[in-house]
Amino acid sequence: MAQTEEEFDDMSDKAPKATATGFDFNKATIVSLLYIAGFVVGITGIVGFILALVWKDEVAGTWEESHLQFHVRTFVIGLVVGIIGGILSIILIGIPILLALFLWILVRSVVALSKAQKHEPMADPRSWLL
Repeated sequence: MAQTEEEFDDMSDKAPKATATGFDFNKATIVSLLYIAGFVVGITGIVGFILALVWKDEVAGTWEESHLQFHVRTFVIGLVVGIIGGILSIILIGIPILLALFLWILVRSVVALSKAQKHEPMADPRSWLL
């Protein structure tokens, strides 16, 4: 028994709607990607920091606010630890500090990127950890 066009239209109305499965380039994602790219092209980390500061007021009260606060803290802490590690590299103690800093920034950026794609806020943006 063949379905009429009207029956087919009724069934299609009840079918679940497809959701977008693409990569979402929201503000938090852009800053995360710029931080990650900063390991290859150094200036992009600074661009990400500046964008996070500029966009901070635009996203007030949204899930992205915690991400931008998280990214600003990541940059500032990373800069301070990087300077200390650079100075201590003279006596070789700074090399493991700089390697740990590299991993710390990378892990924080990837975790933030993952949560930004799910539109989840950062649990504790003031934390030194994840």
